[in-house]
Amino acid sequence: MTLQEAILSKNLEAVKQILTEDPPRIDDKDENGVPLCLIAAATGSFPIVKYIVEYSRASMNTVDEKNRNILHYAAMSGNAELARYLVEKVGIDITSGDKNLITPYQIAYENGYEELLGYFQEKVQASYQEMYHNPIRTGMFPDPSIVRVGEDYYMVNSSFIFFPCIPISHSKDLIHWEIIGHAITNPKWAYLDELEGGRGYWAPDISYDNGTFYITATYRLNDTGTVYRRQIVVSSDKPEGPYSEPVFIEEDGIDPSIFHENGRHYMLLNRGARIFELSSDCKKQISEAKLLYYGDYKRAPEGPHLLKKDGYYYLFLAEGGTGPGHRITVARSRELMGNYVPCPYNPIMRQTDELAGIQRCGHGKPVCTQNGQWYMVYLCGRMIGEGYSILGRETALDPITWTADGWPIVNSLNGPSVLQKKPDLPEWKPVKKKNEDFVTPRPPEEGAVNFRDDVLLLKGSRKPLGSVDARNILLRRQTSFSFVAEVIMKVPRLCENQECGITCYYDENTWVCFFVSKQGEEYFFRVKEHIGTEDILHEKKRLDNPVDKRYVLGVDTNYLNRRFYYRPENIEKEKQGMPQTEVTVSELPCVYYLCDEGIRMGKRFTGAMVGMYGYAGDKELCTEFQKFEYRDL
Repeated sequence: MTLQEAILSKNLEAVKQILTEDPPRIDDKDENGVPLCLIAAATGSFPIVKYIVEYSRASMNTVDEKNRNILHYAAMSGNAELARYLVEKVGIDITSGDKNLITPYQIAYENGYEELLGYFQEKVQASYQEMYHNPIRTGMFPDPSIVRVGEDYYMVNSSFIFFPCIPISHSKDLIHWEIIGHAITNPKWAYLDELEGGRGYWAPDISYDNGTFYITATYRLNDTGTVYRRQIVVSSDKPEGPYSEPVFIEEDGIDPSIFHENGRHYMLLNRGARIFELSSDCKKQISEAKLLYYGDYKRAPEGPHLLKKDGYYYLFLAEGGTGPGHRITVARSRELMGNYVPCPYNPIMRQTDELAGIQRCGHGKPVCTQNGQWYMVYLCGRMIGEGYSILGRETALDPITWTADGWPIVNSLNGPSVLQKKPDLPEWKPVKKKNEDFVTPRPPEEGAVNFRDDVLLLKGSRKPLGSVDARNILLRRQTSFSFVAEVIMKVPRLCENQECGITCYYDENTWVCFFVSKQGEEYFFRVKEHIGTEDILHEKKRLDNPVDKRYVLGVDTNYLNRRFYYRPENIEKEKQGMPQTEVTVSELPCVYYLCDEGIRMGKRFTGAMVGMYGYAGDKELCTEFQKFEYRDL
């Protein structure tokens, strides 16, 4: 009898004999690569697991390829006694997440194991429904900054070259968010036309003082000329805007924030934290920049934020760069201008588990609820495949506690949480607004994007997708690794080389498009990949007399795989629930290039998007799209 057979048959005496005679056998794996100590937990055999824990050489930090630990497998069995032992005697976390952010608590909930759920609820002091999942904002929502005004919370995130610029989101419970406006909505004030992908508006900050909301951000130019970075400030008496025309502050640096105190206003910038005073309307710099503190880790110190509490000025910094070494540190001083003393518990937030689903955590800002609870919003990233962050950098939330000696620490210094108890705030559900999620790379041409209820009339761009001068590409963030996006497109009469359809887009350097085009008198569907300077054209699907006919165009995504398909629209059959003939045009197994790490070309800080486009060339083209639907799977 093998050890695996002994475990599966729950034969404790055989397990003891095998491991006594051959102790290394506990390190074996089954045919699927799962360590045998985890298989033992999946059987629910408490005696065997207890023996393995206490008498074998098995390590209790053993995980499988999905980063599932022994409690994940015990939860699959539903054995509450076994789970209790692993939690209380071995110290395994009920809310630990695998690579897909599945936790033991979630496994128990989805399987309806009532006794196990009751125990987990007792330990966590919250039912599964009273928990929230990180990230709280999925897809491209990097560099969060937050402010509370009364019972309302407002957050801004980087938008880079996408228009409208700098989304402003609102929440009442810190978990559910809706975009209510943008800091820059006037195309003439955006100044994005010549900028390459990844440039534009970086790391905004939102603050509030004496009835006015202020948003500041770095305006990052191309690497031409001698000025690369400028700071902008806009203001409004309403959080959703409209905001004032941006004013520029010519102080070099990135990641500005504004600190208000007793009617005076200060801007902070990296490297480390430099500070200078602003005028009463925050539109002018009125003092020279001075270094407050360079940082604790001393590598890539940026994202400075100031908080005053209990007689201390607390200075929060993002350090280590936005890769695996990213972290949040804090220092404090009794005086605004320092000197600042670093926290002995630094970094107060960092991911140290290289196998965890949530990585690259940093760039945080604290907020205090109306009930006196403290939280930190911060950026994070999730990787798939060979380390591809296709969703871009996202926003996570974790609680802050204050130590006896007055230091803030995030999530008890355990790094980012996957599953966390909800804040003590009334649950709130935003009302979904039509078309709130759409953006365009740089402002569209005037009158080029026209919505009429569920119908979109989209004017074709003069330049192709691979050009910085391409316009009228209407996109929304990809918010899950698996999704389906569909739209009904009425095929227009095309000229030679014109095209229209849908695109999975990162920037002008990397995208995929699924389009209808014309060569000679033939119309056809086709998929094209653009990777750096290379175009890869895939097989055509010829169409018979398609002009003015409507087709459903779709992309079915599973991690790095993309399947592009179409079917003729038939409203009557759809109403009757009758299946339609679906034609797959191309299936791409690995669109690795739709992310920061895909290629090295320009600034790559954004995330994958999906949407609609048209290319007109030097003639006119207007395409009718209907009922764009995006659905996370």
